[in-house]
Order: sequence, then C-alpha cells, then structure tokens
Amino acid sequence: MNSLLTKIKENASAVDAEINIILSDADESYQVLYDSMLYSANGGGKRIRPFLTIEFCKALGGNEKAALTLAAAVEFVHTYSLIHDDLPCMDNDTERRGKPTNHVVFGEATALLAGDALLTLAFETICKNNALSDENKVKAIKLLSEKAGAKGMIGGQQLDLIGEKYKLDRKTHLKMNSLKTCCLIKASVLLGCIAANADKNTSKAAEEYAENLGLAFQITDDILDDGREEQKTTFLSFMSKKEAMDYAYALTEKAIKAVSGIRDNGTLTSFAYYLAKRNV
Repeated sequence: MNSLLTKIKENASAVDAEINIILSDADESYQVLYDSMLYSANGGGKRIRPFLTIEFCKALGGNEKAALTLAAAVEFVHTYSLIHDDLPCMDNDTERRGKPTNHVVFGEATALLAGDALLTLAFETICKNNALSDENKVKAIKLLSEKAGAKGMIGGQQLDLIGEKYKLDRKTHLKMNSLKTCCLIKASVLLGCIAANADKNTSKAAEEYAENLGLAFQITDDILDDGREEQKTTFLSFMSKKEAMDYAYALTEKAIKAVSGIRDNGTLTSFAYYLAKRNV
C-alpha cells in the first residue's frame, strides 16, 4: 500500500507541474481569468483520473510523456465540471476541499468563464501534445468530447439535476452514475490506452475496468456521505449500507478481473482495492 500511495503522490506532483506549465502562458490584461483557472486546477485531491491515464499507459508500455499531457487534459475537464457544479444555478456550494469555491472567490461570471476556458483548453492541450501522432490526437479528442458531452458526463449531470426534484428510480439512478461518474473515468483509462497504442480488446477490457471502478467509487462516496444530502437519490436509497458495501466490493472484483489479461496490472489492481476501501 505504501508503494501505491507513493505512486499516487508522484503522479499527482507530475500532473500538478504539467498543469502549471500549461497555465503559465497567461495574458496579463485579463490575468484574473487565469488566476481563477489555476485556483481550481490547483484545488488539491489525489488526481484519480490523471493517475489512471498515466498508469494504464505505463502498464501497456506506452509513451509516458504523451500520457502526462493527456492526464492534464482530462483533469482540465474534471476541474471545469467541478467549477460549474458548484455554481449557484447548480449545487450552490460555497466550499470544496476546505476552500471557498471558485465563484465565491472570483464571482459567478469569472467562474463560469474559467470553467469554459478549462474545457476548451483540454482539447488545445491534446492538439499540442507532440508525443502523440496526429491520428491519436484525433482519437483522443473524439473520445474526450464524447465522454464529457451530452451522451456522457453532462447527460449524467442533467439526470442528477432532475434527481434533485424527483426521486429517480433504480434504473435511472444507475444510468445517471454511469454517465456522470463513469464516463470521465472511462475517458481517463482509454486516453492511457491511446497513448500506448493499445489494441481494441485491451481498450475494451480497460473500459470494463473503468465502468466497474467508477460505480464502486460512487457507491463508496454515497456511503461516506450518508445522511448529508437526504433529499438526493443515492445508492443507499435502494439498499442498506452493508448491501452497498458488498456491491462496491463485487464491482471492484469485476474491475480487477477485466484487466487480468494485462501483464503489468499490479498497480491497477491495487488502486481498485484502494478506492473501494477508503475510509469505509
């Protein structure tokens, strides 16, 4: 476990450095926009999605420089989604990870623009990735735009908004989490596969890993948040805490089985167990 935690920290530091390099090219006439982007991009966290991009690439023997830039791109998308989630028109949150949310510090309008800018920066970052072939740049842009768009993460966010007014049935709730949480995790692992020029069967196994890992991750979040958001539909709306824990562990085992054919799967396996067992 200590070696895994060291890898998580090392990858997070590498991604932090890459993000800060990319965002250092600011226009001083509207520096506040870049300050807002950096504020949230440097908001902390374990960089779970970038970790998956890098580690899938490494497990498959790919170009780690290509993966690092793709990892920054997926984190830009994730950060934009958090900024927008926190806005008054969405979740109206005033604190994230112990810090005031972006719109509290910079105002709603600048926070909105910072989220927009980070989303578009993700695709610019992919285009400028000199360690990727042009063909793989197109694949990466297509993948990330699909997984982050209306048929992916944003579609899940819309279902989440609906769920704030009406109780979602079990099938719709599962779909919401599959879109909102799992799609960006799928993008993360598949970007790692693109960086490694993985074949279709390997990419399919990686996507299966991501789907099961993402659902297990969300179930564990719901268990940890139990009672904090009683008005929202969660996995605990349909099962007991023990049933939810058992479900999360079963999904974790399915994720691990999906990548059993990858020779160097140790880190991917350890990470799946790490996410499932955190603070439960």
